[in-house]
Amino acid sequence: MLQALKSVRHLQSSAIKQAVSELCVPVPWGDLRGKIWGPVHGHPVLCLHGWADNCGTFNSLIPLLPAALQWSKFSIIGHSMGGNVAGLFSALYPEMVDAVVLLDSYGFFPTDKKEMGKVMRQGMDQMVQFEKMTEDKKRRVYTYENAVERLMAANPSLSEQSVHILLERGLVQVEGGVAFTRDLRINLKNITRISLEQSLEFQSGIQASVLVILAEDGFEKMFIKPEEKKFTSAILQAYRDRNHAVVTVPGDHHVHLNDPKVVAPLVSDFLQTKVLTQPAQQTAEQTSKL
Repeated sequence: MLQALKSVRHLQSSAIKQAVSELCVPVPWGDLRGKIWGPVHGHPVLCLHGWADNCGTFNSLIPLLPAALQWSKFSIIGHSMGGNVAGLFSALYPEMVDAVVLLDSYGFFPTDKKEMGKVMRQGMDQMVQFEKMTEDKKRRVYTYENAVERLMAANPSLSEQSVHILLERGLVQVEGGVAFTRDLRINLKNITRISLEQSLEFQSGIQASVLVILAEDGFEKMFIKPEEKKFTSAILQAYRDRNHAVVTVPGDHHVHLNDPKVVAPLVSDFLQTKVLTQPAQQTAEQTSKL
């Protein structure tokens, strides 16, 4: 049953294959798991996946990016919710981040102040009800084929190939079939909310260079209500006003996974320009001053 999972491999070269290892970080509520790509002496780039995905979401993009660059600072690539985490972290710890790539994400997702209390209460009520459920009800058992159908139904922007990539580490074998490995609390209403004014204030604290890559048929068309577009427009304009790059590419919310060749050149050029060439530029400037 899980043989289909094990057979899904989309790495592009033997060099990349040898440079991939698993990561597990124990935390009080369980483990944080991920992958380590590239050589140990390379510059660290943290890739943060979206709300219901896993680190497999970068399987098809990472092999198309430089794997052995000698960068001097910490960079972040974030998709969807991972982009919101990247934006907030970069604002709170600006000295630690030199470049941020937001994949179909705005870095912040404001909530109307008038709706904030209602949404937060819904999330709290859902959490209480979830904790009352038995473990059997919390975790459903599927056949692999049913799991594919379930994920495709929940994420219509995923291609079938992308679904198999995510399920490679998104399922675990259990008695009677397979079950999703993600924490089912992600299905509850998110109670972490900030206003547009708070979002813009945080955004102003980002010192890193930022590249925003939006998909034509992505997050805005899928999730943004008409009355919320004024929020995202304000955030995007604030990036432009600070000379950050905002580009739109053909594709959907998972374009980086479904069609990575559309995204890879933009990400690669941005990181090489904003990160790799900086030490050389700084050296040249210092030399000229002497």
